[in-house]
Amino acid sequence: MNALDYAIKMEYDGEKYYREQAEINKDNGLSVVCNLLADEEKEHAQILENKKNHLEYKLSDSDFLVNAKNIYTGAKGIAVEGTNYPSQLDFYRVVSDMETKSIDLYKKLLSDVTEDEEKKLYEYLIKQEEKHLEAFDEMSRLLQNAEWWIESPEFGRRMEEY
Repeated sequence: MNALDYAIKMEYDGEKYYREQAEINKDNGLSVVCNLLADEEKEHAQILENKKNHLEYKLSDSDFLVNAKNIYTGAKGIAVEGTNYPSQLDFYRVVSDMETKSIDLYKKLLSDVTEDEEKKLYEYLIKQEEKHLEAFDEMSRLLQNAEWWIESPEFGRRMEEY
């Protein structure tokens, strides 16, 4: 399997994973985030398939970061004591790792190309995956702050606003 085929498979695997997570979390805001991600991963796979088949493709900018941050405001934790489901924070950490691996793959593919059009494609995909990573890092940070900053606002001093 060449690198482009691997990238296509990785994007479809990502879509499948996010759809499964959306179903598992259908009763909370995480479901919406997972479906947004699944849609983006599917779009990335289709762009890569079009590239592979020498078909036209469009590199449109994503609203994922804005949508994910808006959804987060109403999201509830997914941790349930005594179940096999991860906490929402654990989920974000796993997804951040997946997104980092995607970025690394696209950076490697970018370093191997000389064609301007191909460079634009991989730069676009890197940028998209970095947006995903940024959103999950931000959501993880907000959840960590909620866990770490258990204090009375009347007596405590906040080091960082959140």
